Parts: sequence; C-alpha cells; structure tokens
Amino acid sequence: MSIEKHMQNVPHSRWIRALLIGLQCPFVGEKGIGDMVSTRIFSVFSKLTFLDGRKITFWLSTYPRDIFGGRFVRGVLRYLSNRKEFTRSGSIPHDVAAALKTLWYLYEANKMEPHLLYSEFYSKEISESVDLLEEYLKWSHAKYDKDLNTLVSFCQVPFILSPQAKSKILQVEAEMIKNQVVQASILQHLSGNLFAFPFLVLRVRRDHLIQDTLVQLNVERIDYLKPLKVIFEGEEGIDQGGVTKEFFQLLCRELFNVDYGMFTYEEETRNFWFNPNSMESEETFELVGIILGLGIYNNVILDVHLPLVVYKKVLNIKPLLHDLNDLQPQLGKSLQQLLDYEGDVEETFSLTFQITYDYFGEMKTYDLQPGGGNVPVTNENREKYTELYVKYLLEDSIKDQFQSFNKGFQQVCGHHALQLFHYEELELLICGLPHFDFDALEKVTVYQGGYTKDTGVVKWFWELVKDMPLEEKKALLFFTTGNDRAPVGGLGCLPFIIQRNGGETDRLPTAHTCFNVLLLPEYNSKNKLENRLKLAISNSIGFGLQ
Repeated sequence: MSIEKHMQNVPHSRWIRALLIGLQCPFVGEKGIGDMVSTRIFSVFSKLTFLDGRKITFWLSTYPRDIFGGRFVRGVLRYLSNRKEFTRSGSIPHDVAAALKTLWYLYEANKMEPHLLYSEFYSKEISESVDLLEEYLKWSHAKYDKDLNTLVSFCQVPFILSPQAKSKILQVEAEMIKNQVVQASILQHLSGNLFAFPFLVLRVRRDHLIQDTLVQLNVERIDYLKPLKVIFEGEEGIDQGGVTKEFFQLLCRELFNVDYGMFTYEEETRNFWFNPNSMESEETFELVGIILGLGIYNNVILDVHLPLVVYKKVLNIKPLLHDLNDLQPQLGKSLQQLLDYEGDVEETFSLTFQITYDYFGEMKTYDLQPGGGNVPVTNENREKYTELYVKYLLEDSIKDQFQSFNKGFQQVCGHHALQLFHYEELELLICGLPHFDFDALEKVTVYQGGYTKDTGVVKWFWELVKDMPLEEKKALLFFTTGNDRAPVGGLGCLPFIIQRNGGETDRLPTAHTCFNVLLLPEYNSKNKLENRLKLAISNSIGFGLQ
C-alpha cells in the first residue's frame, strides 16, 4: 500500500477514502496475505495527524453496525490475537501499537455513534497474557499524550482490557500502596511512635455501627490506605476477612435504609438515590463514599444498588437524558417524548421553566433559570428545558450530598487505576455480578480432607445447589463467601473449597468466609444434607463466619 507516500501531496478526501476502503478488505485480520495487508493499513492509521484523525473518526462513525463491528473492530481484534508477542524488550512492537491506534480511532467513533457495547473491544489475548504489574508501572510513571502518538503501556488503551485484568491492576496498585503505608508505620513504630500501627483497626458495636464507624474514620483519616481489620465489641475472634465482609454488609444495610433518611428508594428501578432533603451531615455522606472505596480497596463486594449515573459522576462524566432511565424511567420517557413531539409544544404541554418538588409533604417550586415561571417551553427552547431539568435532577438537587460522597470515595480510591474503568465496569467492581453460574463454580472447586468430586455427599451437594431458587443460591453464596454476588469474571474466578469436616453427625455445615471454604460433614443421606445445609445458611449472619 502506497498511501503513506501520497499523504502530504494528495487531497485528504482521496487518501482517507482509500484508507477506509482498505479497512473494509475481507482479508483484514486474517493470517497469510491478510496479515501483510492489515499491517500496512494499520501503519497508515498510526501516522495520521490530529486533524486527519478527527476526520477519519467521524467517517468511521457513519458506517452501519455490521461493517463497523464485523469488519472493522473484529478485524483489528483478530489481527491482535494472531500476534506471537505483545511486548518485546519491555516495549510494545510497532505492528501491535499501530493496530491499537487503529482500534482507538474505532473506539472514539463508537462513542460518537454507538454501534457496539464497550465490552466488544476487549482483547482476551492481551488481557490474559501481558504482565499487568509491568504495564501498570510503565503507565503510572511515564509521560505521554492522550492521542497515543507514543504508546508505552496497554493501560493507555484500557478499553482493550477485560474487567478481570483491570481489577487485577487495581489490586496490584492497592497492594503496593498498602505495603508502602505498612512499612512506613513499622518504621515509625521502631522510631518510638507507639501509636503507629500497620492496620486500620475498627472497633464497632453492632447496635451503633454508623456512629462508631463515623467517629473512628474521622479520627483515622490518614489510615484509609492500611489493610482493614474489624472487631465487633464483645465478640472473640481474629478477623481473617470474614468479619470484615460481614461488617460491610451490615453497615451498607443501615446506611441505605430509607428510614435513616440519606437515600430514597425508587420502586420502579429498585435503585437508591441521594435524598435531596436529607438532614444528615456532610460527614455521613462522606462515610458512604469512604465505605465504597474501602470495599474496592479491600476486595470486598458490596450489596449496594445505585444507578449507573453515580459511577459516571465519580468518573467525571456529565449525566445526560438517557441516564434518567436507570433512575426514573417514566420521567425520562416523558422528556424524550417532549423532544420528539411534532406539534405545538407550548400549546399541548403548557410547561414553563419552573418545576415542582416534594419537600417533606409540602410542594415547592424551583426555577430552572431566572424567572422560569414566566418562560414557556416551546419548540425552540425544549432542548434547553430538558437539559436544565436533567441537570437539576442528577446534579443540582443533590450537589452537596454527592460532593461529600465523592470526596470520601476519592480519598480512598482516587489513584491511577481508577482511570482505567468504564463506569459500568466500576459498578461491577463494587457490586459484583448479579447472576450466578454454579456450573462454572463446580468446575473450579477444590476438594480437601478426603473428598473428591465423586464423593457421594459432594454429588448430593451440587444436585441440591442446582435445584435451589435464586434467593437460596444467594444465601448459600453469602454463607460460604460473605458476599451474595459473584466477583468480577463470574463464579468461575472464585477460589472455592469444600473440605470434609468429620463423618455422620447432627452438626451443621460451617464456613471460613475469609478463604471461601465450606466445612461439610459427610452426612449419610441427601435429605439430611439438605436439612442441615438450609438450616445453616438461613442462620448465617453473625454465626459461623470467620
């Protein structure tokens, strides 16, 4: 391909058109001659100027979905999957870098005109084969430009990395920071500071969870980055992870209780939202952000149900009309109908730039712009009305509450790795997967103490699990792991152990939630196993958790 020779002398419209035609070649991404063709095409993409790049991004966005996804994106991903090595002497090879630059243009085009889900840009091969620690270190220490003229790390193109890979990078970062903080604490202690401890230790009472946690976290602000240990007052035992998981579950349950007044609950979407009328202090909303951050930082999945727009706002992405669909879909639909209406908007809807809202049972008004009550909504200004209404609902009305929440979250997680995540991936990281593949869990389960996959009680166990309704499966997961959601990557990524805990007995099964270990006696019948197991999981909160 000789496009490169003519880029400076031939009108842009001609060689850009030729480049787009070349990208449609059915050989792109294939082995053999396709590999050579692809390499030449991607090389041209890698040399585009900023202005040329913007033009070609626009043109890419205009293609139909089948060509955009089937030819363009999958062609580049196939090419990458055929590479024998993704790094060479610590650097990304030129052919791989050129393909990634091409994929970056496609990703930017997809943001302009959504054709594909963001997950369709993942490269399984890169996510699973590169040294994530090395990539993180190169990325966090290097200086580079956002237009990828210099590609030093795969972290510069995070859309190709799977959620599992990003989660590992975040945990790598967390462990590095924890180790630095712990070492500093030990040095301080050796230097005579007897109050320097390597852990963030919270002592809380079960009936005063919020108050005790708030007081201690306010005092121990500099200790957020230390490994967390939780002690429930009056209860013996060392926290090896299970107590911490239970602490998070109970605290989130109280913080998101609508009776507490911090959040409202939207029945239509089953999501919580910041209560604009809340009388709680800024520190309490900050606590919620800290708790979500500590959950990520300590690799604990949390049972929180927030709309996706919260995670967009955390990542500094401006909310739009469609974000209402995850919070108040009926209102979002009504505003969209207003925008689409072909008749006389002012005469039909009789709206002004003034809205009403409920304040403890009293209806109050709010002007979306100065003198809004005297400004009618017309065909000409309806877009502005919709934009201001959405801004009021998702930003202005909860400004103080969200700012405090975000301040707490960023104090814990406002480091490099957070930038890698798409907002939906961030939700997945915090809340886990809501669906369960217990077949995948069965395949990765390890058996100890004399059990094998063919032991009778083990076979009965999996038969019972697969017949359980969803709520019982969630309860079993909580009983054995301390969380009722699957981790990033699904249950197939969960280390799970079933260990023999004696022979025939009336004792209940127990669990070490810190290690995801189920201690299962070898009952002599399937009926007895079912009875003992269901009784154990129904009484799991606060008991049998270590």
